[in-house]
Amino acid sequence: MSTSLTCGGYTLNIPKQTQHFNKTCTNSFTKFQVNPLHSSLPFHNHLSNSIKLSKIKLLHPIAASSSTIVEKNPKEQNFRSKKPNDINVLVVGSTGYIGKFVVKELVKRGYNVIAVARERSGIRGKYGKDETVLQLYGANVCFSDVSNSGVLERSLEELGVCIDVVVSCLASRNGGIKDSWLIDYEATKNSLVAGRKLGAQHFVLLSAICVQKPLLEFQRAKLKFEADLIRMAEEDVGFSYSIVRPTAFFKSLGGQIELVKDGKPYVMFGDGKLCACKPISEPDLASFIVDSVLDEDKRNRVLPIGGPGKAVTPLEQGEILFSLLGKQPKFIKVPIEIMDFAIGVLDFLAKIFPSLEDAAEFGKIGRYYAAESMLVLDPVTGEYDAENTPSYGTDTLEDFFQKVLREGMAGQELGEQTIF
Repeated sequence: MSTSLTCGGYTLNIPKQTQHFNKTCTNSFTKFQVNPLHSSLPFHNHLSNSIKLSKIKLLHPIAASSSTIVEKNPKEQNFRSKKPNDINVLVVGSTGYIGKFVVKELVKRGYNVIAVARERSGIRGKYGKDETVLQLYGANVCFSDVSNSGVLERSLEELGVCIDVVVSCLASRNGGIKDSWLIDYEATKNSLVAGRKLGAQHFVLLSAICVQKPLLEFQRAKLKFEADLIRMAEEDVGFSYSIVRPTAFFKSLGGQIELVKDGKPYVMFGDGKLCACKPISEPDLASFIVDSVLDEDKRNRVLPIGGPGKAVTPLEQGEILFSLLGKQPKFIKVPIEIMDFAIGVLDFLAKIFPSLEDAAEFGKIGRYYAAESMLVLDPVTGEYDAENTPSYGTDTLEDFFQKVLREGMAGQELGEQTIF
């Protein structure tokens, strides 16, 4: 079984002098040559020789009318009154599964995108700088380290431009305890602080709908950051947020397609009705996230979001797949109690061998996704509510299954997020 990690109490203190960005910003870039051998700069427009310099979209800083360097407080003009090509958007987690779609959508709509990336990106760092720049084509790639606040702030300051909006698509690689706090909380907080120092007025956070019922460490880390973000907006009327909580991604439901195609049964827990979701495609989710940059109705709101159509259970997902293949449905129903037993054993062993604490956490993650719905949770009844889970987009799960049956799961790999 595969699962995708899509899915306070801490006070974030920012010194008063960093609340307003008084750094000078040029009105436009002086035209310059890009040296393809000079790859040490954090702002990296290093492309292969096959791509001409004229195709590079240079960053367009907050603009006036001349080339004079001006001292400007970004809060003098609300970024929402500008056109997209006058808005600088910083994206962290840009090389992640959703991040790449978000960068593409921002570029498509004309925003000036600064995409922060590691020098080695992708699953287990399989991509170098050149591959990353090509993947994020149309954005300005800043190679830095979001987990190191000092490094990140220096990298961004060296760009010499203001930031209007930060979009965070950061997510822990595997949901382990330490990694969750390092990425879902600390690195995301670093991005918030760095963006604010450069004038950011709005922060769009890709969170997860499952934080409504926080039983896992990565959920607690996300909620703690959400609380910090909301508190900051309450304390500063010039700052706002949009917290996007999506339901399941298509790829998290595609792990058994090839097995069923090869004649194997579809495996599910319990009766196949323990959980349900309104899965959303990656392009549709990216579009919703980018909507959140300017839409006033998404300002200072927590935004649960699902894909089009009704909620589907694992049983219904399997039936869709068998129908597309023209095969008689075959299911294996695994008692959920098996997972409970395994988790109990791992929890016991982790107390003796601390190195096993992540293994125990992974078991809990698998169990959570096998039993909990990715839908809006009614706080009064404690029940999941499909009717009140918003829908967005046009891509359906059936369309996704059809595409994978034709083309395979290339590009949909779960990588380090594979639990079983």
